[in-house]
Amino acid sequence: MGKFKLDKEEQEILDAFEAGEFKSVMTPTRKKALQAAAEETLKKDKRINIRISGRDLVALQRRAVKEGIPYQTLVSSILHKYVSGSLQDKMANK
Repeated sequence: MGKFKLDKEEQEILDAFEAGEFKSVMTPTRKKALQAAAEETLKKDKRINIRISGRDLVALQRRAVKEGIPYQTLVSSILHKYVSGSLQDKMANK
């Protein structure tokens, strides 16, 4: 691994971390809540069937190959990002 040049603030943070000045805020209750949220997010318990153009399907499959994931996983990820607000329609903001 190469050596990185840190700016002054980054170096101060690293020095403080290495000196043991940081304390974890992860409590057992918080950890349990985060695990439950993650499990709920990742649970895939419903199935849908949709019809799309052959051209769009081929494009999705090619994109999925580039990402190294199955195309169904890519579609599911896109839909999740859209409904959670992290993927937005550019045209909606105009």
